[in-house]
Amino acid sequence: MTQGSDIIANRYRNFIKTVCETNIVYALQNHEGFAMASSVQYGDEFDQPVGILCFWAIHGRANSCIINQWADYRITEISLTEFIETWGVGMENDGILAGIGFDQKMFGYEAKPLDLLLDLVAEIKARKKNITLQKFENLADLEQQAKIANR
Repeated sequence: MTQGSDIIANRYRNFIKTVCETNIVYALQNHEGFAMASSVQYGDEFDQPVGILCFWAIHGRANSCIINQWADYRITEISLTEFIETWGVGMENDGILAGIGFDQKMFGYEAKPLDLLLDLVAEIKARKKNITLQKFENLADLEQQAKIANR
């Protein structure tokens, strides 16, 4: 791993730990929608960069990205359960990646939504944390369905 990839891998691990502790995920939103970027790692069937929805675990880091193309965006809080049930599944269905901890230079971790969900579930289980889900019977049901879909 290069130094840059170490940094983004650490951001990803910290994101998982932090959002499971605080129960909050941050996104940037304006009147047109949520902050997006283009993948530098993944392309679609037409060799075009896959879209990335950007998320942060720390309010201050999200706030620091309200510049340039995101200058008219505002911070939005998403509960961890909503992020897992609605955003994670929705991104997978839409073929969009999750951008984790992007910085002002658009440098961040590109996560496949189901991989992100499974990492969040693992952290929640490791913490012996109890979360109430609306769209899944329980955490085990979510995990099983994500694993099946991720094959």
